[in-house]
Amino acid sequence: MKIALFGINNGACAFPKCAAAVARAAEDAGFESVWTGEHVILPDPQVPPSPVPAEYPMLDPAIALAFVAGHTTRIRLGTGIIILPQRNAVVLAKELASLDVLSNGRLIFGIGVGYLKPEFDAIGAPFDHKGARSEEWLAAMIALWSMPKPEFSGKWINFKGVNAMPRPVQQPHPEIVFGGHTKEAYSRTARLAKGWYGFAMDVDATAKCIAGLKAACKAAERRFEDVEISVTPHARVKVDVDMAKRYAELGVSRLILLPRAADEAGLIEQVRADGRELVGKV
Repeated sequence: MKIALFGINNGACAFPKCAAAVARAAEDAGFESVWTGEHVILPDPQVPPSPVPAEYPMLDPAIALAFVAGHTTRIRLGTGIIILPQRNAVVLAKELASLDVLSNGRLIFGIGVGYLKPEFDAIGAPFDHKGARSEEWLAAMIALWSMPKPEFSGKWINFKGVNAMPRPVQQPHPEIVFGGHTKEAYSRTARLAKGWYGFAMDVDATAKCIAGLKAACKAAERRFEDVEISVTPHARVKVDVDMAKRYAELGVSRLILLPRAADEAGLIEQVRADGRELVGKV
């Protein structure tokens, strides 16, 4: 079981001293990766389904992970997630290739399609066809990352006679992970990604999602065992070895733990304690 930490770009970790210290502590404790969340903007005042108040600090994922990369050497760097249909695919391909180069190939590209309409409206991105646009955006990005002479012709994106260097260190492209709890999200995972990420889910909810993923893999003629399953356990609970084993029995291979503290000292204490209890024990 890989043990990871969520939120290296938000809350207390939105401030550089804390982010660097927590990332180094996670690396020293044997954590496999640290992960970011993303909301470019948040509704003010907070209204459902917005997850946090508008005042909650949250850094851009690529910038935060590039900073963390400079303070670590081994730990992997995951976007959990980037809201892909809100982005310019060509610009994002450049940003993430740069991050993969600066981190010497440590990027995990986690993707979501988004759910906050006020966020899309503020950015000027359409709220419809989010899934189809995400698939096209990803295909265009992979073309830029992997084709000797990149070109792409789609419904929304078209380019040829261009190039973008340097390419990502990881070839043909960084590891792709899709989030989401819908049939369509499971299908995208089975067809397009190495892994799937479920956020804030207990064991029962995870089991239901895994059933959906297994069905999607069967439809895509892919072995479910080849899909890496990552889960952030529900709420801010302390995960012990017994709970981690219950997730592992379902097929989960990475637990991305939520912070249970609100300041640097508390976060470092949590990371060290979780490292002692969980790393190498499941």
